[in-house]
Amino acid sequence: MRRAALALALLAGLSGPAAAQVSVRYVAPERFTDAENRIGTGLTLRVTLAEMTRILQELGRRYLRPGETLDVTVLDIDLAGIEQPGFGTAQALRVVRDASPPRIRFAYTLRRGGRTLAQGEESLTDINFLLNPSARFSTGPLTYEQELLRGWFHRRFQAG
Repeated sequence: MRRAALALALLAGLSGPAAAQVSVRYVAPERFTDAENRIGTGLTLRVTLAEMTRILQELGRRYLRPGETLDVTVLDIDLAGIEQPGFGTAQALRVVRDASPPRIRFAYTLRRGGRTLAQGEESLTDINFLLNPSARFSTGPLTYEQELLRGWFHRRFQAG
């Protein structure tokens, strides 16, 4: 019995510190500037929020150090582009032009071991977002927003 307990203790010590975690909360998402396609097709609010959560958690795993926890409270989202009605149909298209950059406003708190390392409120936008080749040649939802957040994580936390 003592050997099993000792083996478990050794294994626990070998596993290293806990992985970084990101928790995401949304404040009044139904009031966000533009977080969903409202004219028919496109991303629903639920899908946009799920994708945004996935992006933030993925970036946290990449940029935060083991044992760090990042709490993010998203206050507003304005997706890249403008939703425009389709011609002769009830569906809409999101048209992306340089006059409609992505914007994300959020508050954050970074902790390690119960100690607050950093906190603040950010309002991210990039008026040159169409010049970013990483986003321009990516596929999938929220590519411009993902690049905006990736740039913030890189500047704020430098790859760990």
